[in-house]
Amino acid sequence: MIKVTIDGVEIMVEPGTTILNAARQAGGDIVPPAMCYYSKLKGSGGKCRTCLVKVSAGSEKDPRPMPKLVASCSTPVQDGMVVQNITSPEVLEARKGVVEFLLINHPLDCPVCDQAGECHLQDLGFQHGSAKTRYEEERRQFDKIDIGDKIQLHMTRCILCYRCVYTADQITNQRVHGVLKRGDASEISTYIENVIENDFSGNVIDVCPVGALTDKTFRFKSRVWFVKPMNAHRDCNKCSGKVAIWMHGEEVYRVTGRKDKYGEVEEFICNDCRFEKKQKSDWVIEGPREVERWSVIGQNKYAVGTKVTAPQNIGYGNIID
Repeated sequence: MIKVTIDGVEIMVEPGTTILNAARQAGGDIVPPAMCYYSKLKGSGGKCRTCLVKVSAGSEKDPRPMPKLVASCSTPVQDGMVVQNITSPEVLEARKGVVEFLLINHPLDCPVCDQAGECHLQDLGFQHGSAKTRYEEERRQFDKIDIGDKIQLHMTRCILCYRCVYTADQITNQRVHGVLKRGDASEISTYIENVIENDFSGNVIDVCPVGALTDKTFRFKSRVWFVKPMNAHRDCNKCSGKVAIWMHGEEVYRVTGRKDKYGEVEEFICNDCRFEKKQKSDWVIEGPREVERWSVIGQNKYAVGTKVTAPQNIGYGNIID
């Protein structure tokens, strides 16, 4: 085990652990945000640059600081390394610039976007973004394409994190979509408008950090803060059958994979569970899911007397059934 210090917090981790995963082991405010890194997808990370940190001491043997900010998702720790995240004004200023860059072409679709309320870019923009934009040029425009009857693609919202591409590459039988063209013309698309349909294609919706890929069966049905997330399971011969169902009264509005506190799916689920099983009788309901107190999904769902903390301090409370 080797020692790394992040924002004054000492952590003992295994060699080869990245700075981001070391911070996640400690938890709390020292964890950098991540828009493209996904621990369950090989090759992910290093594209969005939101997880930049400052290494003020490289190691105990070589305590010199690294000359530039580094991506914490792809930088392994060294014994005695000292890292600054939220304690570094340089990091906070750089992160503000990264958020501004991500929002250059991203439209203000939050009032009509199904991802609103559980969008990582919304959270990032709230914590590190600017109230105004300096961008005056015309935003990117794309021709609308149909990628199937279950998944809706909004390319104008895409931040090119590549998560959906890695997901299709690694957990489906055949990937039919990817990143086409180069530079500022890059876009997620299918070759000759192939339809994205296989047993696990719906997982690209869960891994998308913004509203670029959304569930057509849930489209415009409700806001996420009006529905109640419940843990549920069923016997399934394709996946684990362990899901989160989002209910309004006795009606199941949508089905998603269960996500951890970093927004990553715990187990990928099949399309039968996601799109076809929309009756309460299809599921064995285990109980309400735990939701961060500061999340908009958790509004008005906590028992009287629970202490609500600031967005930086993530905690859990009992959701009223």
